Amino acid sequence: MVWVNALALLTGFVALVRAGTSDLDQARKYYDLTDFDQSLKILHALPQRDGAVYELLGRNYFMTGDFKKATDALEKAVMLEPRNSDYVLWLGRAYGRRAETSNPFSSMSHASKARQYFERAAELNPRNIEALNDLLEYYLEAPGFLGGGFEKAKATVVRISQVDSAEGHWAQSKLDEKHKEIGSAEEHLRRALELSPNRVGRFIDLARFLAKQGRFQESEQNFARAEQIDPQSPKLMYARADVYIKYGRNLEAAKSLLQRYLAAEITPEDPPKSDARKLLRQIEGS
Repeated sequence: MVWVNALALLTGFVALVRAGTSDLDQARKYYDLTDFDQSLKILHALPQRDGAVYELLGRNYFMTGDFKKATDALEKAVMLEPRNSDYVLWLGRAYGRRAETSNPFSSMSHASKARQYFERAAELNPRNIEALNDLLEYYLEAPGFLGGGFEKAKATVVRISQVDSAEGHWAQSKLDEKHKEIGSAEEHLRRALELSPNRVGRFIDLARFLAKQGRFQESEQNFARAEQIDPQSPKLMYARADVYIKYGRNLEAAKSLLQRYLAAEITPEDPPKSDARKLLRQIEGS
C-alpha cells in the first residue's frame, strides 16, 4: 500500500506541474497579445512560483507601468536564477524606468542599479544584443557620476559589432549622432540597412534620422520601402505617424495611421496603444 500511495502522490505532483506549465504558457500568450491584466490574473492564481513565473509577473507589471512591483517580482526571479541574463536585463530595465519616474533623490540610486544590472546581463551572456544595446543607451545618456561616458559607450559598440555586424553599425550611428558626426552616423545607418535589407526597423531608423535632418522626401522614401516589405507593420504605422506629428506634416495621414494602429494587433515590442492615443490627442488639439 505504501508504494501505491507514493505513486498517487507522484502522479498528483506531475499533474500539478503540468497544469502550472500550461497556465504559464497561457499567461505568456496573453502577454504576447498585450493583455497584461489577464496574464497577471493567471499568474497570481498559480499555486507555485519559480523564476519563470516571477519574470513574467515582472514584465507584466513593467508593461502596465507599475515599476515598483516590476522590480519586486524581477528581483525574486533573479534570486532564483541569478545567472539568467534575460531576467537580469529586465530587472535593469525596471530600475531604469523607476529612475525616470522617481523623485531626484531616489532616481540616482535606481539609475545606478539599472546600470549594474545591464552590465551584469551583458557579462552573463556576452551575445545578448538587447542587453548590450540597453547598456550602450545608458552610457550615452547617463552623466559620468552615474557611470555614463563616451569611452564606455565606444567599448560597448565594439562588443556589439563582434556579435552582430549590422547591429554594430546601428550602434556606431548612435554614438556618432550623439557627438554631432552626422555624416558618419548616416553612413553607418545605411550600412546597417545593407546588411539586413528586409528588416522594417532598419528603414524606420533611417527615415527617422533623415527627418531629423529636415530631409523629408528621403525620409518618406524609406518609409515607403518599409511599407513594401510589411504593409501591416504596426511599428511602421506608429513611427510614420510620430514623425509626421513631430515635424507638423501630413497630419491627416498621421491620424489615419494611428487609427489603424489602435485597431491592429500589437506585441509588447510595439509602442503601447496609450502612446498612440496621446499622439491622436496632439493632432486634435493642433
